[in-house]
Amino acid sequence: MPRVSQLGVTADRHMTGNGQLSATACFTGLERRLLGTSSDWPATCLSLVEGRDLKLLIQPNDGIQPLLAAIKRAKKSIDILIFRMDWKELESALKAASSRGLAVRALIAHTNRGGEPKLRNLETRFLEAGVTVGRTADDLIRYHGKMMIVDRQTLFLLSFNFVHLDIDHSRGFGIITKSAKVVQEAVKLFEADLNRQTYSAGHNALVVSPTNARKQISAFLRGAKKQVLIYDPKIADKQIMRLLEDHAKAGLDVKIIGSTVARSANLHVSPLTSMRLHTRTIIRDGSQAFVGSQSLRQPELDLRREIGIIVRDSTVVKNLVATFEQDWAASGFDEVKTSVAAEPEITAKAVRALAKQMPPLQTTLKKAIKQAVSRAGKQALAHGDLKSTVKGAVKAAVKEAVKEMVQ
Repeated sequence: MPRVSQLGVTADRHMTGNGQLSATACFTGLERRLLGTSSDWPATCLSLVEGRDLKLLIQPNDGIQPLLAAIKRAKKSIDILIFRMDWKELESALKAASSRGLAVRALIAHTNRGGEPKLRNLETRFLEAGVTVGRTADDLIRYHGKMMIVDRQTLFLLSFNFVHLDIDHSRGFGIITKSAKVVQEAVKLFEADLNRQTYSAGHNALVVSPTNARKQISAFLRGAKKQVLIYDPKIADKQIMRLLEDHAKAGLDVKIIGSTVARSANLHVSPLTSMRLHTRTIIRDGSQAFVGSQSLRQPELDLRREIGIIVRDSTVVKNLVATFEQDWAASGFDEVKTSVAAEPEITAKAVRALAKQMPPLQTTLKKAIKQAVSRAGKQALAHGDLKSTVKGAVKAAVKEAVKEMVQ
């Protein structure tokens, strides 16, 4: 049975800020007027993180190196939450950190689709290297979050797993932040899941399923005024779909790279054609973004452990928008839409022109039958082959007539 560390976080729960800016969208009416803040901000507190030390990882561009470098620079501790891992370099780096005397703790999912033997083997290898190993509980159908905390000062919140498929061949994003409040909340979540205790969000810095994700993401989407850009392999939650439909009907620009459970005449949806899609990301009005592990589906909002974050750092959001626009352009959706919009008029003109040139069908059939009978002659009549002969001749004649008319 994997051993579980009992280290607490009491000493970290009163950490003071270190120059990071963490704005919380939870103001009174008076405060909103004084700050010039939109009066229709949600009543729920959305933690919007920004600051000089907030960075964005883009996969497959950035690769595994930022994670390896962070592990190598670590001085005291590394906490890592693993759903899948096949990067040998990453495993070796964590083992090396443990051998240097760092407190390395790996919280490994109790299950994933088809990979449980690999998870159990990874636990064994880590234990043999002196890494403290914990296994998530089985109270939720999945523990699907991905994050790493270094020295309890830096959080890597990721939408991708520690596997080659996600990092080398898929679109994925990660947020690196040193915001004290965000890191503190991540440590609290890690400790709760490591010790199989109930997690209660004390600060909405993190969007955590099933604790606060539905409430936070719904409020985030409702706050959109002009545009919503979404990466999601499959949107299926009924409430979220209605919200997006309402936005689109109200004139907002709603674009989805991925898919939806049902077709919609209002939403613009296109698959990612340039590479595999794995990230779950929402960009609102070009100024704020959600990056996380939860798709907009009922199980991932309500029944699984998923982790995300909402940020409004201008550089991070700008890069997310640029990446989305690049992927959207590569999909060819706008070109197809323009072509389809012009097609009805072109088709109507072609049909009218064809109708004018089309001879009466009755005449064509009579001609074909007469020719078939003439060619068959008395021998075909005698052997009862006239029916099949005429049928074949008529089919060929009609086909040829249509071909000539179309040309």
